[in-house]
Amino acid sequence: MRIDAYMQVSQLYNTNKTKNNAKSDREKSRDSLEISSFGNAYQVAKQAASQNSAVRADRVKEIQAQMAAGTYQVSIEDVAEKLADTLLS
Repeated sequence: MRIDAYMQVSQLYNTNKTKNNAKSDREKSRDSLEISSFGNAYQVAKQAASQNSAVRADRVKEIQAQMAAGTYQVSIEDVAEKLADTLLS
């Protein structure tokens, strides 16, 4: 085996050089977090709801029990009206 031939091939393809680019790229990049406007609005609404004492816990429990039993009924007219109000306002 001829070592000088290996060295020439090695120099041709630059196989002996270490690549520090990957390490320096990792050092430059940092993790970041961006919260969408929807996520931000959700957190604000959640915080406001937790601070509001106007929630009727008895009514919420009643509706949850009806939903669990499968007896909770909503009129389609009420749904359509709320949907139209939401979309048109």
